[in-house]
Amino acid sequence: MYEAPRQEGVAAATAGVRQDPVGQQISGVVTDENGDPIIGANIVVPGTTTGTATDVDGRYSLTVPRGSVLRFSYIGYLEQEFTITDQTTLDVRLEEDVETLEELVVVGYGVQKKSVVTAAISKVTAEELNTNRPSRVEDALKGKVSGVQITQSSGQPGSDSKVRIRGIGTVNNSDPLYIVDGMYVEGGINYLNPTDIQSVEILKDAASAAIYGARGANGVVLVTTKSGQSGKPVVNYDMSYGWQNPWKKKEVLNAQEYMIIMNETDINDGIAPRYNREAFAAAGAGTDWQDETFYYNAPVQNHQVSISGGAERIQYFLSAGYFDQAGIVGGNYDKSNYNRFSLRSNTTYKVFEVKDRSFLNNVTLGVNVGYSRSKSTGIETNSEYGSILGSALTFSPLVPVYADDATAEAILARYPYAVKDKNNRVFSLPPDGFQEIANPVGMLNQPFSGKNNDDKFVGTFWGEIDLLPGLKFRSNYGVDLAFWGYDTYTFPYFLATQGKDVKFSTVQSEMNRGIRWQLENYFSYAKTFNDVHNLSFVLGQSASKYTVRQLGANDRDLLELDPLKANINSAIADRKEERAWGGTDGHNGIRTASYFGRVDYNYAERYMVQATVRKDGSSNFGPTHKWGTFPSFSLGWNLTNEAFMENRPDWLDYLKLRFSWGKNGNDRIGQFLYAAMLDGGQNYYFGGGYKVNQGDPSKLGEI
Repeated sequence: MYEAPRQEGVAAATAGVRQDPVGQQISGVVTDENGDPIIGANIVVPGTTTGTATDVDGRYSLTVPRGSVLRFSYIGYLEQEFTITDQTTLDVRLEEDVETLEELVVVGYGVQKKSVVTAAISKVTAEELNTNRPSRVEDALKGKVSGVQITQSSGQPGSDSKVRIRGIGTVNNSDPLYIVDGMYVEGGINYLNPTDIQSVEILKDAASAAIYGARGANGVVLVTTKSGQSGKPVVNYDMSYGWQNPWKKKEVLNAQEYMIIMNETDINDGIAPRYNREAFAAAGAGTDWQDETFYYNAPVQNHQVSISGGAERIQYFLSAGYFDQAGIVGGNYDKSNYNRFSLRSNTTYKVFEVKDRSFLNNVTLGVNVGYSRSKSTGIETNSEYGSILGSALTFSPLVPVYADDATAEAILARYPYAVKDKNNRVFSLPPDGFQEIANPVGMLNQPFSGKNNDDKFVGTFWGEIDLLPGLKFRSNYGVDLAFWGYDTYTFPYFLATQGKDVKFSTVQSEMNRGIRWQLENYFSYAKTFNDVHNLSFVLGQSASKYTVRQLGANDRDLLELDPLKANINSAIADRKEERAWGGTDGHNGIRTASYFGRVDYNYAERYMVQATVRKDGSSNFGPTHKWGTFPSFSLGWNLTNEAFMENRPDWLDYLKLRFSWGKNGNDRIGQFLYAAMLDGGQNYYFGGGYKVNQGDPSKLGEI
């Protein structure tokens, strides 16, 4: 790892003077090499809590004992120290640190300069992520990374997005591996607040993902959250409030156009047209079911607050966020919405630092903790006839939203559970011959509720020790604790004879708990020899265990048709009736153990070579092949740094050639695929016999 050099100076002619306990006020301006003020530069007295930061004009003022040492620092600039004697003004010009200003890329168990990366890795910064104020991190990545396809299965608020890195890598599970601050995260990264993220790196090819072995076949998404910097506390508050509307409506027939088509159908069938001129004139435009269904100006709001800062030995970043979005279909009926509340606390503490010692000169501890709670409700999506939008496109424009008094009375006499709105107006039923299609506005008002709840806690606790110059040891322990489930109820209702006729009340509830722990220990080394030979390596081990427990129940015939009392305990279904009630109970998990290593070498940042190997053991692998080996090799040639490229054309800024080869795997294949089992779901064409699912004891996941 590179450590920025330190410049030392003396404000007056005398250095190393005795410290006078009497305070002396020092003020001045901190600028860069161009004379522009540096905002937020840190000025501290090393070893104390005394310090300040520059204002928007680069000015500072601080009272310190005479003889004290003042340290000036700012990210991307060389650190400077001055000893205070008798002066009261001290202006400082900081020089850029070329090494630290060059973009760094997270590569898995370390970082590299972007210029010497030999694999396919893309980086998205915090500024790029929050350009469009996204609700989810995956949505923020859309269109920003080549080779990464992100699609949504529906427009439901909070709905999951599918992420595919360079296509589908494996059959059983094509989702990439998500790692947040070094911790494997199950279920994606939708729990994260996008404004808490510092950067996202995506490992796209086999060489870059090989360091993650049996979990890297579909690519890897590395997320680094923000951290604090030394200096005065900085408080940020950001909010946005907006409105959503459907950007386009489907073109469908109005009432008169519909009549014309139906009359043509009758004529083609050899019968008299059903609509005469009087009916045609009275129909007008009819009912626009899309307008009746859409929630125009559906609100969406986002609030973020954060505080960051620190002293010489401790830095912190704290944040809280709230996001709320109503759906453009059902949001005004509390049938489609999503909200998320998040908290984050990232703290780094430097136990000690002794710069004039060559061994054990630095010990740093850190804690990165994130919590999220989200709630969502949703409507049925992407169903040809059963969905609300499907009905809005196909329901007759001749039918009004509400039945008139006489028709409503007849409907209630025949169907006592016909759907009514809060003002007791009865919704119209579909005309004869269209019983698969229901009144979409009535569907939005039907007595049904489905609520999803998710709670997630992800914490990483780490420590890092500088053993020798260039040699570090780091230990990470992480926990991913998640609780998720849903509660639904349905009361008797009638909207159509097929699929929308429920004669009894039902209630269903499910709770899930997932726990993952992970322990990783690794050494890292970086050294430059003779100013041109750059060598680094990583060597470590990893172990993890993930378990999931599921518990669910369903029942029917509620004592009261009251949404506040719709729970399992209030149902009285006949226990003798088959499928009137029931439950589910499940338990599964996976255990892994791994060893990994990586070696990087480059000559003058022109010629690069990297070799990686990881050995993974997984409980999902077959008993005769519990371990898999996943190597990679890559080469790079930085032509831009060659002498013959000095006179390159203006349109060519950078040119690098890369070659890579690697082997990845996927252990997310489910349990016991190596065992021969009977499967009732795979029947023969004739008879009801059970097919034997042939196991493979040598099953080694997907490679």
